[in-house]
This record gives sequence, C-alpha cells and structure tokens, in this order.
Amino acid sequence: MPEASAPTPALDPNVPNVARMYDYMLGGKENYASDRAAVAKLIEMAPGVPVAARLNREFLGRAVRFVASQGVSQFLDVGAGLPTQDSVHQVAQAVDPGARVVYVDNDPVVLSHSRALLGDSPNVAVVDGDVRDPAGIIGDPEVTALIDFSRPVCVLLVALLHFVADAEDPARLVAAFAGAVVPGSYLIFSHATADGAPPEVAVYSKDAEKVYDQATSRVTMRGPEEVSVFLAPFTLVEPGLVHVSQWRPPVAVSYDFDAFLAAVGRRD
Repeated sequence: MPEASAPTPALDPNVPNVARMYDYMLGGKENYASDRAAVAKLIEMAPGVPVAARLNREFLGRAVRFVASQGVSQFLDVGAGLPTQDSVHQVAQAVDPGARVVYVDNDPVVLSHSRALLGDSPNVAVVDGDVRDPAGIIGDPEVTALIDFSRPVCVLLVALLHFVADAEDPARLVAAFAGAVVPGSYLIFSHATADGAPPEVAVYSKDAEKVYDQATSRVTMRGPEEVSVFLAPFTLVEPGLVHVSQWRPPVAVSYDFDAFLAAVGRRD
C-alpha cells in the first residue's frame, strides 16, 4: 500500500508560498505581495538571500549538464517549483534533445503554471506528487509513461528536503528513491544551511525559520553531518558535499557565505 501523501495545499495569496518566494528571489514575476514581504524579512536578516537562490539555480544547471553528459537521459525533478529560465528540460535537452523530464510538485500554483507553460514541451510532463510519498511518485502512470526505471534515471531533490521535518525521516525518503533506480542513476541534491554563516547571519537562522513558519512550508536548516546521512545511498562525485558556489563552478569563485549545501551522487 502506498504511503499517504500530504494534502495538496490550498491557494491563498495572503499566505507566503515557498515556491513563489523562491521565484521572487530569482527575479521572477509569479509572486504576490505576501511572498515579497516574506522575502524582505529574510533579506533584513541576511542580505545575501537572493544571491544564495541564484547560486542554487546555477548549481542546478551545472549539475544537470554534468549528468546529461554522462549519458543519462531521464530526469525526475521532485519538488520542482515554478518554471523559470534554464529549467531542467531546457538544460538536459540542450545536451540530449531526446531527454525526458518529469516535474513533480504538490503546490497548486506550481502545477497550474507549469502545465500552462510546459504543456506543449516535447518529452516533458508535470505531475502532482509529494516527496513524502516516493512510492506514489514512482508508480504514478504519468511518471512511468515517460520514465523507464529499468534504465538510469536522475532524481532531483533540489532545495527541497529542508521543507521536510526530522520526524518525517528525510533519509528514508532519499533511500526510497535510491532503491527505485538502477545502478548508473544519479541524484542531484541541495539543502539550505546555516553552516559557515558569519556570526551576524548565523544568529538570525532561527528567526529566518520563523518567517517560513508563516508560509506554506516550514524550513529546517541542517549542517553537513546531517545532510551526509541523507546522501548515504549514493557515491558522491567530486567535489563531494560542498556549498553550491563551490560545486564545479566554471571559474573559481569565493563568497563569504552561500546558504545551500549541494552534491551530485551516483548509484553504484
């Protein structure tokens, strides 16, 4: 019997929505005043928040290009968020025009916008699903219509598991996806962190979590030791688990702090 998924959140423009907040940080237009106000509070605590979001998005592009270059042509993006420039299908299909991508989310804003914008894209599907129900996602007919789990698949859990509480056992969820894919598959992963934050930012990490307490999803910051447990089913490719700006940047970069840890792992 599949695990019960969390109920799909109702649309309320007065409640900050984590997908729309991220869209706003990236310079998108699919957001409301409540989202912009919540982001403004975060920026008061840590002015580098929009930069961190952009760095995370740039990591996503680099990681997808890398995995596609390894011959993987199937991508399952769980918790995909709102479509924006250089989305997974655009990056993957630039490497392999036949690449197949399924975007999975349970947010009604994400689903409606994604289906409207991506409905005519070849080899792309948008599916209602929750990361807390891996079996439901893996067995979804819309997913299996595009994704062949007997061949390597790249699972993306990007900027997602910090919205999953410890009590919901994020490591178990990652293990479930790992168990569903064959050797030669990949995981692309990032997670919000206060690790390495300067004192003036670190002191506000709990206050930042309180901003998300008023949004559609709460956030749990985690450090490298906690995140490493989630990644155990995969062999990490170089440079391992690092801050997003340090994952194979095209040129050497240095930031005082970027608020995401990132890794790409291979299923052996």
